[in-house]
Amino acid sequence: MIVRKDLDDGLEQLKSMLLEMGSRVETVLHDAMKALEQLDQESARAIIKKDPELNRLEDQISEVGAKLIATQQPVAKDLRRVLVAFRMASDLERMGDLSVDIAKVVLRMEGETLIKPLIDLPRMAAISQTMIYESIQAYIHEDIDLAYKMANDDDNVDALYSQILRELFTLMTQNPNMISQAMLLSFVGRYVERIADHATNIGESVVYLVTGKRPDLND
Repeated sequence: MIVRKDLDDGLEQLKSMLLEMGSRVETVLHDAMKALEQLDQESARAIIKKDPELNRLEDQISEVGAKLIATQQPVAKDLRRVLVAFRMASDLERMGDLSVDIAKVVLRMEGETLIKPLIDLPRMAAISQTMIYESIQAYIHEDIDLAYKMANDDDNVDALYSQILRELFTLMTQNPNMISQAMLLSFVGRYVERIADHATNIGESVVYLVTGKRPDLND
C-alpha cells in the first residue's frame, strides 16, 4: 500500500542528504583552496583521504531515491524531485572530485614557493562556493530566480578564468622556469571553472523540477 506520508518522508530525507552533501562540497573546496594558498601538504592529504565520504553519500541518495521509485511509484513533480536528486548528487560528487584534484596539485608542488600571490583563483573559488550553496537552496525552496542566478555567476567565474590564463601565459613567456607551476595553476583554474559549471547544472535541474522543462542556463 502506497502511503503519501512515506513518500513525503523519503523526499525530505533526500533534501537532508543533499544539504549535507552540498555543505561538505563547499567545505572541501574552501579547504583545498586554502591548502593551495599556503602550500599546506598536510591539509591536502587530509582532503584526499576524506574523498570516499562524498562517494558514500551519493550512493545513499541513489539508494533512497531508487527505493522511493520502487515502493511509492511517484509521478509528475514528485518523480522529478527524485530524478533531480540523482542528478544533483552526481554533480556534487564531481565537484568534490575536482576539489580533491586541487589538493593533488598542492602535493605536486611540494617544496616549491608560489610564483605569484594568488588573487583571482581564490576569488573564483569563493564565487563557486557561493554557487554550490545557492544551487542547493534553490532546490530546497524551488527558487527559479536563484537557479537562474547560476548563469550570471558562472559568467563571472569564466571571466576570471580567462584572466588567470592570460596572466599565467605572460609569466611563462617571461620566465620559462615558471612553466611547470604555471601549468599546474592553470589546471586549478580549470577545476574551479568546472565546479561552477556543475553548480549551473544544478540550477538547470531546479528549473526542470519546477517547470517540467529543461532549460540551458548558458544560453
